[in-house]
Amino acid sequence: MPDAPETPQASARSPLAGCTILIIALGVMVFLIGFSTWALFRQFDEIEKFTDTVAKPVGTAPIDAQDPRISELTGKLEAFKTAVSGETESRIELTVDDLNLAIATYAPLSELRNTFHVRELREDGSLVADISFPMNGKPRRTKDGEQGWVASDGRFLNGSLVTRPQLGQGEIVLRIEKIEVPGKTVVEPFRQQMSPYRITERYLTDPVLGLIMKRLTAVKVSAGKMTFERIPGVVPPGTITNSEVDAGSSRLFKAMGYVACGFLVLVGLILVIGLRAKARRSPDA
Repeated sequence: MPDAPETPQASARSPLAGCTILIIALGVMVFLIGFSTWALFRQFDEIEKFTDTVAKPVGTAPIDAQDPRISELTGKLEAFKTAVSGETESRIELTVDDLNLAIATYAPLSELRNTFHVRELREDGSLVADISFPMNGKPRRTKDGEQGWVASDGRFLNGSLVTRPQLGQGEIVLRIEKIEVPGKTVVEPFRQQMSPYRITERYLTDPVLGLIMKRLTAVKVSAGKMTFERIPGVVPPGTITNSEVDAGSSRLFKAMGYVACGFLVLVGLILVIGLRAKARRSPDA
């Protein structure tokens, strides 16, 4: 009796696991894109509630007929620059008027004009400043005459900051305790993201200001004056770290990272289930 024809064995490989992984990967990718877009526009919606479409310049200190004051301030700053470069204890005290006059007079500080104006130096160690900061608005499609595909209408943060000046990483930073906008409420996550405000970061590579900041050992605020000092042998405090600088901007990426980790765990489970199913279907099993 002839042998019965051999029945072809079904392939142990099933496309189900691969297709499922592909579908999940596409789903997670779409979710990440949608989530990041939603978070971005939600952030812009919140920012629009306490920002304006036009700037409200805070003004600068008048310099007309101020030559004697400017000369006096220049002399103080030059003396401090010389002293801080040496190995002797050095200190300089600047008033509110001194700080605003420096912003109005010296070219390296020109970017602060009309956007940052010191209003008060308080006994509790805080510095209060009036601000008009330009910010990016919500993304939109470009209009006729604009270049590119995406543009935005500028926004302006017009109000005041209550801050505490501190040293860290060779620069002077402002820890923001409060952002005040008349008639509006600034949400706490925005303050956290903006603080610490690295107001002097742009001067780190300046041959004069950068060197002075690196040699400072303390920055103090008291009633009506701000003191900068260098004491040889004293190690400047590291009051700001890279993680603090990046903390506010990394929240979205952390959320996306958690989702990605969840995706990897899910894919791993599917692979394990697929391998076990394949093992059960194997003729040698």
